[in-house]
Amino acid sequence: MLKPREIIAGLNPYHSPIVSRAGLNLDLNESMAGCSPRVLRRLHALTAEDVSRYPQRETGEQLVANFLGIASDQVLLTNGIDEALSLLFTSYLGAGDELLFADPTFVMYPMLGQALGGQMARVQSGEDLTLPVAELLARISPRTRVVAIANPNNPTGLAASRADLLRIAEAAPDAAVLIDEAYFEFCDGALAAGKAVLAKTMISEIENHPNLFVARTFSKAHGLAGLRLGVLAGAVEQIDYLRRLSLPFNVNSVALTCLEEALADSSFVSEHVAEVKRGRDRLAQLFTELGLRFWPSQTNFVLVRIGAQARTFAELMQRRGVLVRDSSVNPGCEGCVRITVGTPAQMDGVLQAIREAITETRR
Repeated sequence: MLKPREIIAGLNPYHSPIVSRAGLNLDLNESMAGCSPRVLRRLHALTAEDVSRYPQRETGEQLVANFLGIASDQVLLTNGIDEALSLLFTSYLGAGDELLFADPTFVMYPMLGQALGGQMARVQSGEDLTLPVAELLARISPRTRVVAIANPNNPTGLAASRADLLRIAEAAPDAAVLIDEAYFEFCDGALAAGKAVLAKTMISEIENHPNLFVARTFSKAHGLAGLRLGVLAGAVEQIDYLRRLSLPFNVNSVALTCLEEALADSSFVSEHVAEVKRGRDRLAQLFTELGLRFWPSQTNFVLVRIGAQARTFAELMQRRGVLVRDSSVNPGCEGCVRITVGTPAQMDGVLQAIREAITETRR
């Protein structure tokens, strides 16, 4: 009887996080503003020939390289960040090697590591949920082959300093150090006229640290989650290794066709980011008023501790047409709920729903 590898058979299935599309989906960290009108116009202008041809990833990589201010051979376009993670982990993590990361963080890191037979070197963040730098440094060993850090982090929304991230990269020269910047654009001071500010990202350090990789996505600030377009930046030699494993037509032609318009519409991204920041400030003000513990976010969502009634709160919000994510399964996030920031037009109703749901859970 045919059976998969024992490691694969023992994995817990990863199900889509989509619970429902009924109501307002504030549980997936999607862009509630959608994509740029320029992207939509380009989609509507697609021809039969555009769809029937194989995609040219290299053209898109040159566009992204220009946008990031690095060379095209330092960039690999992927089918979302998920594929970038898969390529990187497969290339550097073998059976028995250690994957080092801090909980809570993105659930795909341990799932991919376990599938490859890696050993999970987990470090638990403290009560403040900030990146436990000293503990991570202490866990680095000759067996450490990949270090994965989401910055800003999901589900906490917190960002670590460049200095701390550099300390980790320098302490693990024989390991691939991944800095996952999926939510980078929402960091305070991260954008200037729609362009990435190199002083705020780790991309400027890939020249100095050959073991450093930086991942980006167009799913969040650019609103292209449905097109699945990610970026992995790193040293030329290391990106060349990943290209050997990457499938030649991994990024679809529709995504590549829309990429130029998405990058060019800097005003759309800047306005969306500004609206998200105002929205998360409104959430923070409400949580303060309600006496709830929350974490200062640098992303398009806010993590708040509801307590033992977190699941009930999420259900009450769903009854009011708003889906939020119960994050209690994440280590250190017991009783916490993650709420994506809606558009200005949506936030009045969201805040009212939160007030009502909290009042009901406290009865």
